[in-house]
Amino acid sequence: MSSSEINFDGLVGPTHNFAGLSQGNIASSNNAQDISNPKEAALQGLAKMHRLWQMGYAQAVLPPHERPHIPTLKRLGFTGSDARIIEQVAKSAPHILAAVSSASAMWVANAATISPAADTKDGRTHFTPANLSAMFHRSIEPAVTARILKQIFSDADHFTHHAPLPSLVQFGDEGAANHTRLCTDMAKPGIELFVYGAVAFDRKKLRPLRHPARQTLEASQAIARLHGLDDSTAIFTQQNPNVIDAGVFHNDVIAVGSHTCLFYHQDAFVGMSALKDAIRQRLPQVQFVEVPRDAVPLEDAVSSYLFNTQLLPLGITAKGKMRLLAPTECRENPRVHTYLQTLVQQQDSPIREVTYIDVRQSMKNGGGPACLRLRVALSEAARATITARVFMDQSLYDTLSHWVDTHYRDRLAPTDLADPDLLIECRTALDDLTRIMQLGSIYDFQRG
Repeated sequence: MSSSEINFDGLVGPTHNFAGLSQGNIASSNNAQDISNPKEAALQGLAKMHRLWQMGYAQAVLPPHERPHIPTLKRLGFTGSDARIIEQVAKSAPHILAAVSSASAMWVANAATISPAADTKDGRTHFTPANLSAMFHRSIEPAVTARILKQIFSDADHFTHHAPLPSLVQFGDEGAANHTRLCTDMAKPGIELFVYGAVAFDRKKLRPLRHPARQTLEASQAIARLHGLDDSTAIFTQQNPNVIDAGVFHNDVIAVGSHTCLFYHQDAFVGMSALKDAIRQRLPQVQFVEVPRDAVPLEDAVSSYLFNTQLLPLGITAKGKMRLLAPTECRENPRVHTYLQTLVQQQDSPIREVTYIDVRQSMKNGGGPACLRLRVALSEAARATITARVFMDQSLYDTLSHWVDTHYRDRLAPTDLADPDLLIECRTALDDLTRIMQLGSIYDFQRG
């Protein structure tokens, strides 16, 4: 039975704001305290999904999370009515209010690590929600993420769900942003590349000095065990600590892979020669596209998000050839644009087209096109079990666009997070959204 890869994009939430919460994420830090536009952000994300669907790619939607997250504030000792809690935390701990109001769940590349049925011992698709333990504002997400994934992928004959790893620095897990699957056919076994930043239990090993290594080897190995992967399928490799210190907080900011193509910067990994050999032994068809630092310096790769792009097959008639879906920032960076123009003209390049997409609101907060999507390879039978209204079509696009226009603000300053009406607006919007998407009661406020 045939399988296809579906891009599940995160829908930007109503509290999208620029709080600069993410250490090591240069864009997030540089735009801290700017005025955001949640409505524009959500519509840009929807336009990206719609365009991919129009281009013939399988596209789906994941809902945002409830924010500000009152249950977290209650766990931290704030009491009273919801409005009173927001008032208290805004006065005494505005940094905590910013964290529990973050719309960071929009970047669903961090939602989970997924191993397709073709790779696993039991022939089921395995999901492990990321614990996101490196950052407080993201560590709030796993419980609701797990609930959403279980609701959508509910058939036990096809899907297995694992609990997030222990929320400790030694098992820091950032999901699919540090995981890449390569294969010749989505229905056949492939290889899964797990990229880590540090070995938690060996301080003598290489590690970044300035910014945290958010993914550990121990976390990656644990996920591979949980998913029933073996040595022929799972490969573990270290991200270059120097690029983490330069702002490459996830591997998907310095490398992207799909099908038989791995596109990466010259400085992306530790021991690239050994990694190439390991990949070729398991999948000889893989084509490596290495971007030289002389052509694209690291700072340009980070600022343009050249590698936080989506690598997509061009189609059946162009077997092995790929399209790069890149943010418009890549076109506006002279060195990056020149490199891409040269790349697509090379006869031996698997990347033959570049399509640019505007996701500026997401980019300003530190997430590009690849951050916004979670890839799930499904057989026709597995896909048929999904009853929620998550698959993009014209009707869903029109409905969600209207939903955004109805419920979202077009201006949000950091001080607006103290407005108790924002919580009411968010809950009203999400209540409506769960009915639209047929998701049931997935949010804490709906469950009592």
